[in-house]
Amino acid sequence: MRYVLALVTGLAGPAAADITLNVSGDTATQKAVRAASGLSMDGKTALDLYTDAQAEYGRLMGALYDLGHYGPVISVKIDGREAASIAPLDAPDAVGAIVVTVDPGPLFHFGAVAVAPLTPQTELPEGFATGAPAFAGQVQAAVTAGIDGWRERGHAKAKVGTQSLTADHPSQTLSADITLAPGPVLRFGSLTVTGMDRISPDRIRAMAGLPTGQRFSASEAKRVAERLRRSGVFSSVTLSEAEGITPPDVLNFAAEVTEAKRRRYTFGAEYATDDGASLNAAWLHRNIFGGAERLEFTGSASNIQAGASGIDYDLGVSLDRPASLGPDTALALKAGFAHVDDADYRANTLTVSAGFTRYFTPSLTGTAALAASYGTGEDATGDFTQSSLSLPLSLTWDRRDSTTNPTRLFYLNGTLKPFVGFDSTDTGARLAFDARAYRKVGGSVLALRLQGGAVLGARVLRTPREDLFYSGGGGTVRGQPYQSLGAAVIERGASVGIGGTQFIATSLEARVKVTQAIGIVGFFDAGGVAIAGEGDFHAGAGLGLRYETGLGPVRLDLAVPVAGDTGDGLQIYVGLGQAF
Repeated sequence: MRYVLALVTGLAGPAAADITLNVSGDTATQKAVRAASGLSMDGKTALDLYTDAQAEYGRLMGALYDLGHYGPVISVKIDGREAASIAPLDAPDAVGAIVVTVDPGPLFHFGAVAVAPLTPQTELPEGFATGAPAFAGQVQAAVTAGIDGWRERGHAKAKVGTQSLTADHPSQTLSADITLAPGPVLRFGSLTVTGMDRISPDRIRAMAGLPTGQRFSASEAKRVAERLRRSGVFSSVTLSEAEGITPPDVLNFAAEVTEAKRRRYTFGAEYATDDGASLNAAWLHRNIFGGAERLEFTGSASNIQAGASGIDYDLGVSLDRPASLGPDTALALKAGFAHVDDADYRANTLTVSAGFTRYFTPSLTGTAALAASYGTGEDATGDFTQSSLSLPLSLTWDRRDSTTNPTRLFYLNGTLKPFVGFDSTDTGARLAFDARAYRKVGGSVLALRLQGGAVLGARVLRTPREDLFYSGGGGTVRGQPYQSLGAAVIERGASVGIGGTQFIATSLEARVKVTQAIGIVGFFDAGGVAIAGEGDFHAGAGLGLRYETGLGPVRLDLAVPVAGDTGDGLQIYVGLGQAF
């Protein structure tokens, strides 16, 4: 491989210089060496080029060690002179050409390898084994795994004791013998806080939940920092361990925080041809009472210019307070008003709730609340009034690598909402689930979603309307109009269109990356709604375009109906983030 960069440099005036890089070996080696090279044409002087050339040996050597090449031959010549042989006081006043020649040499494999002592739970990386390619990164990974194992068992100051790395060139092997020094078992000490503005240090300590007096563990220390970050009131959080040990066995910590801007405004919009436009906005005040409380006002409108429905809108206010019942439990107070103008009914509903969110682990979250709801509306049978007390419960297990553009692992959510009805509302329970899975296949991602739910114990017309199920639209079946699939019942001689008490839907996507920023998606959605097992089914399919923005991909989906009689013609969906 060879590339030439035209460069203008000089100490006393500009001079032309060529940089040439010749590398033998396979494509991967050539790319790695090219990426590691520090020579460039960034308007540098001759002295800059000389300094860069001197450092080039170490940079390229490190890159080749990472690839398992421990006998490379590297030459860096400045106008025909080896850069390593040029004394600093003899640095050139001008540079005409720099030629780098790299022979990676043979690939080494691991000979005898050992990292000890280890905890019983420690697993070394598979690549750190006799006969495997001797990538330098595997040695570091093995050392890190060994130290992390001891730190999880309370040995916070575990480190490398002795190490012996031997490259045997005749046999082309690398042997590694590393001894770890676990150090003493330590306990969590005190937490010093700096950088705060309005929030008191005691409140920050309560949010952090450092388990003072308990045995140290690396995962628990990580959770301390995560608790502060997830509060949403800090723009940055740095948690550091003390360099020394406070006798006899105490390890103190320091947290440096920067409070985020107190207020935030957000606005969002989506559009679908049959669903119409959707708008949403929010105003957030962080730390409104000085204890990291978050007050938020939200508003949204949907089905604007929708085909069969009027405009739906809602207004809400919420107050969240982290660390209300311990560092992992947050308080949430909410109130909201919603107006629904559906083809089958119209209703106004007021809801208030008080509840808690529990963070069991960084990926497992549960919520519980007490909610009251009161609504009035009208349908084909006339006016109705519905009110209820409910106990919404949910559990979410989110292992996705990204919320806006996931590529692997899964997301599981289950909800249970028992309710006691008043007026024309029965007593019953609503169950629902949402399961999503993602798998990389080459440069593509396969995504699968399964949704379902049921209402138990309540008659359909005496179930809170917001708890019934519909299918169709961007959140369920693309290609079918929004909530176009429901059910119909006969009440007092009138046919009433209404949602169902049973629901199932599935979506399958194949996401193919075309360039770093552009991707295409093929998808198929299907859903069904029923009452007492009697219902209907519809499906849609289409193609989508994704453009990565850094905040998440901009989504454009084109879909058509492929089964059922609820839709006809092309549907267009535009939004931010993947469909699921």
